[in-house]
Amino acid sequence: MSEPGSIAAQPPHDPGREERPPSPTSEVLAAAFCGLLLVANVAATKLIGLGPLVFDGGALVFPLTYVLGDVLAEVYGFKTARRAIVTGFVLSALAALSFWLVDLAPAGGDWPNRQAWHAVLGLVPRIVAASLAGYLVGQLLNARVLVWWRDRTRPGSLWSRLLGSTAVGAAADTVLFCALAYGGAVSGATLAVYTVTGYLYKLAVEAVLLPVTVLVVRRVKAREPTP
Repeated sequence: MSEPGSIAAQPPHDPGREERPPSPTSEVLAAAFCGLLLVANVAATKLIGLGPLVFDGGALVFPLTYVLGDVLAEVYGFKTARRAIVTGFVLSALAALSFWLVDLAPAGGDWPNRQAWHAVLGLVPRIVAASLAGYLVGQLLNARVLVWWRDRTRPGSLWSRLLGSTAVGAAADTVLFCALAYGGAVSGATLAVYTVTGYLYKLAVEAVLLPVTVLVVRRVKAREPTP
């Protein structure tokens, strides 16, 4: 019988568990992550009705940031994922500030669309703050949980850790955003329905896209040098 700490007692080597240095592929993934985040923030200015359910337009795109965040964290580790997350946060804050300043600036000449601009991109500070806070906490938790889970489970558990990490990150994101954005502004029952609906939607998108996420993770790992 092997003693604790002996070679025979160690789990099989899995290169995917180790930190890979940033590469051109990771830079493309990070750029796509930030781009999707900015698109989601603008799309979120429109509400979409689907039967009794109401979503903001960002719900169509924002879950994809969790997919890319999963790929970055799983393949390259927490540091690379955190760099993309923080960059996305800074760019989102800069976009919000830019929209706010443009909205305040006087319209030039007889430009007729000032009210339309204000209606679509005139940002409510409370909503912006809630969105940024939820995004930052949710994405960092998603990446941290995924890497923690990856380093403590067998290689074949990729599907469970991708879905499990998103379940944790999306919960923090959704609860924090809904509480900060609408707490006290709507009834408790409405807030609860909105929160639960948003959370379940994000999990459903993650589950539907899970085969794609797994395929992308495996292909990126295969093309990147072993650390």
